[in-house]
Amino acid sequence: MTVKKPRYGSSAEKQEDSTDDVKVGVNESGEKYVDLGKKRRATVRQFKGSTFLDIREFYGDDNDLKPGKKGISLNKEQWEALKKSSDVIDKFFAKVAK
Repeated sequence: MTVKKPRYGSSAEKQEDSTDDVKVGVNESGEKYVDLGKKRRATVRQFKGSTFLDIREFYGDDNDLKPGKKGISLNKEQWEALKKSSDVIDKFFAKVAK
């Protein structure tokens, strides 16, 4: 089984349906992503037969973005745990902001 590395860059990217202040785009390899702002994206992708949520920082010109080393990949179970924890994390933010 051969695993292809995804290609990045905005020359072939386009913004897709953006609803409720969520910007969704498609990169040149056809993967949909959520734009998190400040050159950060969340993409669900396959790697070595497993599915991950890849949250990654990109660098370069807006016309030629490339994936950086800074990022994290969460499997489905980790993503579900993070979603369940969102209310608690919101409380942590509120406490720290005081």
